[in-house]
Amino acid sequence: MLQRIFAFMVLTSLVMAVGCGGGEASSTTKPTNSQSVLNFTLKNPDGEAVNLNQYTGKVVILDVWDTWCPPCRKGIPEFVELYNQYKDQGLQIVGIALARNGVPAVKQFIADNKVTYPNVIGDKIVYDIFGDIRGIPTTFVIDKTGKIHNRYVGYQAKSVFENEIKQLLAS
Repeated sequence: MLQRIFAFMVLTSLVMAVGCGGGEASSTTKPTNSQSVLNFTLKNPDGEAVNLNQYTGKVVILDVWDTWCPPCRKGIPEFVELYNQYKDQGLQIVGIALARNGVPAVKQFIADNKVTYPNVIGDKIVYDIFGDIRGIPTTFVIDKTGKIHNRYVGYQAKSVFENEIKQLLAS
């Protein structure tokens, strides 16, 4: 447990040192094996375990964010809109909060912003699975088989994600 806390602190420090990210162009990331990247469990802000593998078969957007990050704060309402519009067609959005200001701040942000999709609290496993998270928000678009289709660092317009969602839902 102490190792996980230390690794999470290192990941958080790395993200803080780099900053929130600056709208960097997208880059496609291919998983190194044939397994789903959704094969992990994190706890939600209430401490309940959430196995992300339950979302295999859906198009998934994983958004790594935190409450103090302005680009994250800008993008989340757009993710709420996308989720509400496409959830019945097979879209699942999951926020992975780094919780630098604590879990209560995450819970308050979710309530204040009427976030309708599930959120979990990130830990070392996020770094183990997704590698170099150089800034936040970092958003992964995952296809129905659980493989990474695309990765974005920094704020991206709603239309960028909507175009990918439509393409992946149709496939």
